[in-house]
Amino acid sequence: MKVGVPTEIKAEENRVALTPAGAAAFVSHGHNVFIQKGAGSGSGLTDEEYQAAGAKILPDKEAVWAETDMIIKVKEPLGPEFDLMEKQILFTYLHLAADEELTKKLLKTNIVGIAYETIQLTDKSLPLLAPMSEVAGRLSVQMGARCLEAISGGSGILISGVSGVPPAKVVILGAGIAGSNACFVAVGMGARVTILDVNPVKLRYIHDVMGGHVVTVMSNRANIEEEVLSADLVIGSVLIPGAKAPKLVTRDMISRMKKGSAIVDIAVDQGGCMETTKPTTHSDPIYIVDDVVHYAVANMPGAVPRTSTFALTNATLSYALDIADKGVEKAVKDDNALMKGVNVMDGNVTCSAVADAFDMDCVDLDFS
Repeated sequence: MKVGVPTEIKAEENRVALTPAGAAAFVSHGHNVFIQKGAGSGSGLTDEEYQAAGAKILPDKEAVWAETDMIIKVKEPLGPEFDLMEKQILFTYLHLAADEELTKKLLKTNIVGIAYETIQLTDKSLPLLAPMSEVAGRLSVQMGARCLEAISGGSGILISGVSGVPPAKVVILGAGIAGSNACFVAVGMGARVTILDVNPVKLRYIHDVMGGHVVTVMSNRANIEEEVLSADLVIGSVLIPGAKAPKLVTRDMISRMKKGSAIVDIAVDQGGCMETTKPTTHSDPIYIVDDVVHYAVANMPGAVPRTSTFALTNATLSYALDIADKGVEKAVKDDNALMKGVNVMDGNVTCSAVADAFDMDCVDLDFS
């Protein structure tokens, strides 16, 4: 199979979908790998490293899309890439439930769209979302600390506090991978941490692993409101695989939060879990609503591209190799987790969460 890796064109996205070691793995399996010139530079990876791994360097994204059978990316295609797509396998983070325009374009061009974020194991875990959720969760506390600085419009509180001065209260919505990693970092920094989730098993695990140094609360509207109103920093990390994030924090709640408090919405890629969330970029990451500082960068792991690139390739490579080795139909038929990743195929929506988001028909995959 011909496998292509274009340079990401999303604003300030410096990750790349494949490391040189990943390219070498494809080549060792007998596949051809085409990398757009400079695609890895934002992650400190040179064209020469890819060439040494057996990949071929192409001059631009047009050449990569035209040459290949499968495109591997980090982020969803954007406008300039729409007209380049035609019948390829597209393996990337798609987040289609939050993007009707992209969904319709993929259907029109008969792309086989396989979304990292909806590949799901039998235990309901999301193996390709996990590494970026881990990065985003850990980053969220770091970014939240910046939002609380006076220069950002925050209250000027130090998350850890100092002797004689209490630390900040950090409230985390969602105890999945992103939320638990945010919790570990916030506790490590000395914050007073409360984490909410609808799953008592997750809360019990976090309580036990943190040795009781965190308050765990069942998530419901009343508890969310109580915790949010007393918080210095709220981190939103809720996720429904493939679907829009639920709006757990209302505009009314935000209007009653403490002046100078902060919100970091990790769920922004799926529409955000705050009613006031709107996507921002790394160069202009924050905005203020009702005296509350908001951070909602839609590609948070792009802030640390080298770490993120290696972590992502570690997770995606085995699935991508399976698709290349077997062809998409056999690979999907053999692996139920990969089958859950197929969002669109043959001009049809095949993911129920995406279909529900836009009131479209959902077609079951059938390879019999």
